[in-house]
Amino acid sequence: MTAGSSPTAPRSAEGDGADAGKGPRLGLVTATTLVIGNVVGTGIFLLPANMARYGTVSILALGAVSIGALAIAMVFGRLGARVPASGGPYAYAREAFGEFAGFWNAWSFWITAWAGNAGIAVAWVGYVNVFVPWDNPFGKTVLALVGLWIPAVVNLSGVRNIGRFQLVTTVLKFVPLVFVGLVGLLFIDPGNFGPFIGAADVTGGSFVSAFSLAGAVLLFAYSGVESVAVVGERVEDPARNIGRASVYGTLAVTLVYLLGTVAVMGNVPHDELVNSEAPFALAVDNMFGGEVWGYLFAVMAIISGIGALNGWTMLVAEMPMAAARDGLFPTAFATTNRRGAPSVAIVIGTLLTSAVAALNYFYSEDAFETILLLATFTSVLPYFFSAAAQLYWLVTRGRDVVAAHLARDVTVAVVALLFSLWLVFGSGPEAVLQGMLIMLLGVPVYIWAKAGRGEYGPGEGRSGRPPVSGERS
Repeated sequence: MTAGSSPTAPRSAEGDGADAGKGPRLGLVTATTLVIGNVVGTGIFLLPANMARYGTVSILALGAVSIGALAIAMVFGRLGARVPASGGPYAYAREAFGEFAGFWNAWSFWITAWAGNAGIAVAWVGYVNVFVPWDNPFGKTVLALVGLWIPAVVNLSGVRNIGRFQLVTTVLKFVPLVFVGLVGLLFIDPGNFGPFIGAADVTGGSFVSAFSLAGAVLLFAYSGVESVAVVGERVEDPARNIGRASVYGTLAVTLVYLLGTVAVMGNVPHDELVNSEAPFALAVDNMFGGEVWGYLFAVMAIISGIGALNGWTMLVAEMPMAAARDGLFPTAFATTNRRGAPSVAIVIGTLLTSAVAALNYFYSEDAFETILLLATFTSVLPYFFSAAAQLYWLVTRGRDVVAAHLARDVTVAVVALLFSLWLVFGSGPEAVLQGMLIMLLGVPVYIWAKAGRGEYGPGEGRSGRPPVSGERS
């Protein structure tokens, strides 16, 4: 992009010369499994136990969070039709609010993706240790690297293999989870659910407090609903399928979360559930008896984690690639191999994730938790700006608006915007403070990118505008 090109016409949106727009693409089914696989990682296998701590009010919180997540998915669907470009939230913010807002979204999401992958990898190693008991820093680091670099190799091999890998791993975890949720409804004992509001030392003893705390835990259980929007150019018929895949995937995830949580809570006594490290296995033990279920669900968690890492590795690379093509990230991130994969972005992102995982095992778990805390806040900004972009275009009529759907679309955008604000609140003041610090660290990168494009501002740069009175020349 040259200094004089329009900031509202990113190359990533046009697709001219972009490798991402060529070759195999994700169909509706594989795009939907990308959403499901990225949202349902390893956390689902502990979710019912985490929710039980707050009481059955957490089921209401799950319903509320699901509505907010669905609103976000619908917004991404509408925006994907408006701007069917790779980068998703980056492209939407750039088109609506200018390139600095676009850069901040790309920077924010990139930090979220590679730091969040470290969290998935560490949880994944915990399940692998059931079968490979390398319970020392070196052994766990080796396992984490295996879990990170297998998806990296799959991603380097191209979109077709990414889609196949995602489809297989999603089916292998999704079908058994739905089965347990449905069958578990037949064995529910109402006496197992425990109190409506959990213990006062956990919940504060009030409905509002318990609901908010449970919601804060659940808020990030839907991280990944934006997955298809981020890889927009790699989707068949993106104007239609980004929205359909986002909504279908979110609905499928909601089904798994609701069925799984209710079934497990209803099959495991409350006091036993809150202390369980394998709630699904415990529920199946109570339904069918036997002790093999813990190993079975450990295998499912391993499959689920590696599938999530495959999908998120794709996102780690796609967002900076889109920004690099527009001159807002270092140009190396736009490099693709002969299969059209953003090879440099994949390798750099996986190296950063590997470093964080190793840091966790060899240096300090506190440092690792701090990085993940930052990621919780940085994951929210792309949601907020995307909802704001949709609301901006609806209110200003800056893009085509269907009058008959205006009230519905505005309502959905407002719900998504408020949901994003709740996400910020739920992440906590420490995460917000640290997240803003890491966002500000991106500003020098933006300056570097602007200087590399020969854009020096309104002074004696390429703009040619003479200084106004009172300005230094």
